[in-house]
Amino acid sequence: MTHALRDSSTMLRRNLKHMLRYPSMTLMLLLMPVVFLLLFVYVFGGTLGAGLGGTGGGRTAYLEYVTPGIILMAVCGAVQGTSISVAMDMTQGIIARFRTMAISRGSVLTGHVLGSIIQAMLCVVVILGIAFAIGFRTEANFLQWLGVAGMLLLLAFALTWLTVALGLVTKSVETASNLPMPLILLPFLGSGFVPTDSMPTALRWFAEYQPFTPVMETLRALLHGTTTSTTNVALGIGWCVAISLGGYFWARKLFERNIVR
Repeated sequence: MTHALRDSSTMLRRNLKHMLRYPSMTLMLLLMPVVFLLLFVYVFGGTLGAGLGGTGGGRTAYLEYVTPGIILMAVCGAVQGTSISVAMDMTQGIIARFRTMAISRGSVLTGHVLGSIIQAMLCVVVILGIAFAIGFRTEANFLQWLGVAGMLLLLAFALTWLTVALGLVTKSVETASNLPMPLILLPFLGSGFVPTDSMPTALRWFAEYQPFTPVMETLRALLHGTTTSTTNVALGIGWCVAISLGGYFWARKLFERNIVR
């Protein structure tokens, strides 16, 4: 166990050094949610905010509504980089070198996962900072902020293992960069930008039961300082656990198959 922890720490430092040496990738992954936040608040926010019942309407109301969806987009963008990094490792020969070294095999993937979670949390902090700078305000107390952090960490952990598997299953870096793209679109097909009750019946059914909607509704309630729906919390945690387990076992199977070649 000590050997595995030491090797995982080494692989984490390796991934963090990659982030520091190539900051352009982090900036590229962060740019899209920042652009969407500014676009939807300042271009569409006045009209969309007027349609939010019971909130007073306006651009400020829409900023408070849309911020959780943008935060999830930032997390998805960050974990998309994990798929690219894993694919680069698998296609550029470094795994063959690791295979000849006395290191824990699982530490390679653990380093990617931990590095991605750190990157995702940095992106969340940046998005929240920009949101506060342009007028976002919250009534959340300390415990509710802990709930926000816990939900985001659980989601980042789940999506990272999924994107690790997607990076392992692809045959090229280019494919790995495109395969996780649907994750970034899911907030649009949920309650991220408009309430689900404004959607057509079939789309509303999908939007209400897809993985991101209960997470966004939980974050929205926590950030607003209001009572959190037990159903949304349970569904959000359930989806995260299911995705974590599925992504982990899929990634482990693919990695073991590649490592013994």
